[in-house]
Amino acid sequence: MTLHAASREALGLAETRLSEVLADAGTDPATVGDELLSVVDLLGREITLRRAVSDASASEESRKALIRSVLAGKISEPTLQVLDTVAGSRWSSPRELVDGVESLGRSALLTSSEKSGTLDAVEAQLFQVARIVEGEPELERALSDQTAPAEAKRNLVRGLFADKVDLVTKTLVEATVLRGKGLDELVELAAERRDRSVAHVTSASALSDEQKAQLSEKLTRIYGRAIALHVEVDEKLGGGLVVRVGEEVIDGSVAGQLEALRKRLAG
Repeated sequence: MTLHAASREALGLAETRLSEVLADAGTDPATVGDELLSVVDLLGREITLRRAVSDASASEESRKALIRSVLAGKISEPTLQVLDTVAGSRWSSPRELVDGVESLGRSALLTSSEKSGTLDAVEAQLFQVARIVEGEPELERALSDQTAPAEAKRNLVRGLFADKVDLVTKTLVEATVLRGKGLDELVELAAERRDRSVAHVTSASALSDEQKAQLSEKLTRIYGRAIALHVEVDEKLGGGLVVRVGEEVIDGSVAGQLEALRKRLAG
């Protein structure tokens, strides 16, 4: 997510308020996350509301009052308190305000997973869902089609994954698909909750637990931080591994070596 200076400051204030709200023993992080993402849907549909809430020429109090007039009684008070901070801050654009609310919703949902001890499972499920979508071109096109009705996409996600994954996983995937964003970003966010980076590993054959531990240890030494492995098998590699950490790719596969050799011979 790319934000300009004003939006970064506004998001920082909102994140602080979210942390305060979620620290209250009576607040359910999952409810706050669900409600914030429902507000993202609303703002995405209602252009006039989106612009009014981010209108820097209007007073802070009038923007807060607008949000409460629209949402009071429909969402919980803790969520309204977070949105008070959102509406009362200056954002660089309406779109960045919506991106900020989405980020807050994701954070609240991942906090709920942390508290329930399911964050590991959610991270693994997000990775598997991303790989399933990536491996099915027709599914990927259907989910990324900006002209498709939101309800059709929502039903598709629920039909494929709802009874197979954690509720937080389903909610995050659904919200991300509806906004046309990449699913791998969710995997990174889940890993960041535990101060880890993600290594996407493609192997020609399944790795044993010992091999995974050795690879994780080596990557941790290389990058100087804890690394979470997400491994998928692709026999077309012929042998070896392809490891991607962020934008960096380490290609130690047989297929990769052959391709590099062909390029050298051609050059």
